Amino acid sequence: MSVLTRDEAQIRAQLLDVHRYTIALDLTTGEDTFDSRTVIQFTTRAAGDTFVELKPAALRSVTLDGRTLDPAGLSGNRLALTALDAGEHELRIEADMRYSRTGEGMHRFTDPTDGETYVYTQLFLEDVQRVFAAFDQPDLKAVFELSVTAPDGWTVLGNGIARPTDGPAAEPQQTDEPQRADERQQTGGSEKSSGRHWTIAPTPLISTYLVAVAAGPWHSVRTEHAGLPFGIHCRRSLAPYLDADADEILGITRACYDRYHEKFQEPYPFDSYDQAFVPEFNSGAMENPGLVTFRDEFVYRSAVTDTERQTRAMVISHEMAHMWFGDLVTLTWWDDIWLNESFAEYMGYQTLTEATRFTDTWVDFGIGRKAWGYDADQRPSTHPVAPDPAAVPDTASAMLNFDGISYAKGASALRQLVAWLGEKDFLAGINIHFARHKFANATLADFIDSLAQATDRDVHAWAAQWLRTTGVDTLTPVVGGTETGWTLDVVRDGSRPHRINVGTYDLDVAGQDRLVVRDLIELDLPLTEAPTAHPGRRPALVVLNDGDLTYAKVRLDAASWDTALRALSGIPDPLTRAVIWNAARDMVRDGELAPAAYLDAARAHLPYETDLALVEGVLAFAADQITDRYLGADDRPAALATLTALCRDLIRRTEDGNHPGLRLIAVRHRIDAATQPDTIQDWLGSDSVPGGPELDPELRWRILTRLAVLGAVDTAAIDAELARDPSATGQEGAARCRAALPDPASKADAWRRLFGSDDLSNYLFTATAKGFWQPEQAELVQEYVPRYYPEAVALAARRGPAIAEAAGRYAFPVHAVDEESLRLAQDCLDGTDMIPALRRKLADQLDDLHRALKVRSGV
Repeated sequence: MSVLTRDEAQIRAQLLDVHRYTIALDLTTGEDTFDSRTVIQFTTRAAGDTFVELKPAALRSVTLDGRTLDPAGLSGNRLALTALDAGEHELRIEADMRYSRTGEGMHRFTDPTDGETYVYTQLFLEDVQRVFAAFDQPDLKAVFELSVTAPDGWTVLGNGIARPTDGPAAEPQQTDEPQRADERQQTGGSEKSSGRHWTIAPTPLISTYLVAVAAGPWHSVRTEHAGLPFGIHCRRSLAPYLDADADEILGITRACYDRYHEKFQEPYPFDSYDQAFVPEFNSGAMENPGLVTFRDEFVYRSAVTDTERQTRAMVISHEMAHMWFGDLVTLTWWDDIWLNESFAEYMGYQTLTEATRFTDTWVDFGIGRKAWGYDADQRPSTHPVAPDPAAVPDTASAMLNFDGISYAKGASALRQLVAWLGEKDFLAGINIHFARHKFANATLADFIDSLAQATDRDVHAWAAQWLRTTGVDTLTPVVGGTETGWTLDVVRDGSRPHRINVGTYDLDVAGQDRLVVRDLIELDLPLTEAPTAHPGRRPALVVLNDGDLTYAKVRLDAASWDTALRALSGIPDPLTRAVIWNAARDMVRDGELAPAAYLDAARAHLPYETDLALVEGVLAFAADQITDRYLGADDRPAALATLTALCRDLIRRTEDGNHPGLRLIAVRHRIDAATQPDTIQDWLGSDSVPGGPELDPELRWRILTRLAVLGAVDTAAIDAELARDPSATGQEGAARCRAALPDPASKADAWRRLFGSDDLSNYLFTATAKGFWQPEQAELVQEYVPRYYPEAVALAARRGPAIAEAAGRYAFPVHAVDEESLRLAQDCLDGTDMIPALRRKLADQLDDLHRALKVRSGV
C-alpha cells in the first residue's frame, strides 16, 4: 500500500475541488465484509491526472462520468484517474470492504456477555480508505451524505441526525431531563438479512478522516440542550453503568458546551452532539463532529477514584474543544497536528477547571500528563511541537507525532503563552482564527498571524522559540544570603524564555512539618538584571515554576531539598507539591537522586497526602519505573516491601471510610506489590478487603493476575472467574492471567497467540502481552527475549500500525534491562526494515532501556 506524501497532497489539492460524497453502506452482508458504494462529485481546475484511495476486499465496479473503468486498475490502495478534463466530474465506486478487529476502519465487535454485535468507524489519518473510496487528505473538505442499511434491531449513529426511512429519528422531547432507552426494534439485536435503511443528515464541509458511523443495538440516553439533541450511547450490556453516570456525563457535557460558547464567538457548528462509548477503541476518544467516540472503559463497571472521573470529564471537554480546533478549522497537512491536539488538550483542562466541580485538573496534568511530554522530549525521537513540514513528508511519518509532545508539551506551551500574553488577547486571537478559517484549513503561520492581530507582543518570535525547537529547559535556583536579606538567581539550561512564579515558604511555627507561603514572585527568564535582594532571612523552601505555568524541569537548592524531604506533604497547594514530585522524578531519571531515596520520600509523605492524582502518580512511577525497571533483581524485594508498607499505611489511614478514593488506590497497589499470596488470596476468598471495599470485577481480576504471577492459581481458577464474569473485560482479564502463569506451557501458548496467530483483537492482544512479561519470571521467559525482535517485525508487517503500536508498547520485554537486550534492540533497529509505527516504538524503548541501565549503574 502507498502512503500519501505531502507533495502529492499539495499537487492534488491544487487540481481538485471536492464537493460532495454520497455514501451507501450495507452492514447486512455478512460477518467478514460489508458493502460500500460511493459517489464523489468533484471539479478539476485544469486537465490532468490524479488518484482516489481505497482498500477493498473486492472492487466490484468503477464508473467515471458514466464511463466504466477496469477495477483491475487498482494498484495497492490507489485507483488512477487519468486524462481528466477541466470541469465537473462524478466518480462511482462499488466495493466489498473488510471489517476490522484492530480498531482501524470499520471495527466489528461481538459482546461475549449477550452475543450482540456492534460496529463503528475509526477513520483517522488514512483509515477512511478501509470504509469507502476517498480523496483522502485533510484539506480536501467536502459535504458527506451517508445512508446505512443495518440489521433489524440496530440503531445507526452518524455525524448528523440519523433517521430510519420508515420512521422519525430518535429525538428527545424539549427538555434537559435525560430519557433512557434501549434502541432496539421489534426483532431484537441479531443481524437479519432484510435490514433497515437509515439516512444521516448531510454534514457541513469536513475532512475525510472525520466521517463517523456507529451501528448496533445501542442503549441510549437522550436529552436536549441549547436547542440541540444530545445523546450518550453504549453497548446494551453496559446499560446499568451508563445510566448510573448519565447525569454526571451529560452535566459535564452541558457545562463545557456553555463555557465554550462564552469563550468562542463561533457557535457550535454541527446539528447534534452524540457521544458513543464503543468497544475495543485504540485511543481515548475521537473528535468526529457530532458523534464523538470514546473507549467504553469510560463506562465504569467497577469502583473508580474521583481522579478517574475527572479524567473522563477532561476527555469529554477535550473532544468538545475539537469541534472548533480540528473540525471547524482543520490542519492543512499533518505537520500541524498540534493545532488540533495541543489546543484541545489545553482547553480540555482549562475549561473543565472553569466550568465544573473539577477545579484542580492542572494537578493531574502536572503529575501525570506532563511527564509524558518530558519523557518524549528527551528521547532521540523528539520533534518540535510544530515540526518543519519537511519532517512530515507522508502520512506514515505523521502518525509518529501523536505523542507526548503534540499533546502534553504543546498544551504546556499554550499555558505558558497564556501566562505571557494574557487570556484576553489569547482568546481574541483564537476567535480571529475561527472567523478567518471556519469550514476550511489553516497552518501554523495562519494561527500566529491571527494571534498577532490581537496583541502587540512578538508572537512570531515566541512561536520560533517555543514551537520550532526541541528539548526541555532546566531551571536551577541559586539562593544567596546578604547582611540585609537573601538573593535569588536562576540558571537556565536551555534557550526558551519563561514567565514563572517563584514560591517562597517558611516552616509553620505551629507545626514544623508544615509550610506557609511567604511570597509569590513573578520572574521573566532569562533575567536581565543582577539578582535582587529580598528582605529577611532566606525562605526554608524556594520553588521555581510554582503553579506549573511553564514547561521546564526544575531543581531545588540543597536547603530547599532538605525542607522538601522533611515537609513535602505539608505544602499547602497540591500543584506546588506536584512540581516538587516532578522534580524528584526527573532527578531519578537523570541519575541525580537514588531510586531508593524517591521510595523513602514516598513512604514518608504519601500517607499524609490528600490529593488523589498525586498519590496515584507517585505510586505509579514508584512501581512501574523504579521497582520494575530502575532497580535490579537484588534490590527489587526491598522496594516491593517499601511499597507494601506504604499501602498498608494508606489502608489503615482510610479505615474511617472518609477517603474511598485513597483506599482504592492503596488496595490496587497493595495487590500489585504482593510478594506472597496469602493476604490477597484471603481477600479473593472473602470477596472483600477487611473494612472495604468489596471486590468488584476489576479488583478480582487484578488479584487473580497477581496470584497467577506468583504461581498461586491455575487455569481452573481462571476459567471459574471467567464463568463468573464472561464480559469483554472478563475475557481480557482471563487472557492476561493465562499469559502470566509461571510455567513453560502457558508461556508457549501465550506467545503463539501473540505472534503466531492473527486471531486476537487489539484488546485481547494487549491483555495477553501485559500478562506475559513479569520481572519475577525473568529466567522462565529469557528464551523469548531474542525471539521478540524478528517476530514483532513480522507481526507488524502482517497486521498493520495498530497492532505494531501494541507490540512495541506492551509486548516489549521491558523487564530485560541488560547489555544483551540493548544489543538486540540496536541490531534490530540498525539491520531490519520495519513499518514506521514499530520502528518508533522500538527506538523509544531502546532509549528507555539506555536510561534504565544508567540509573542502575548510578551514572
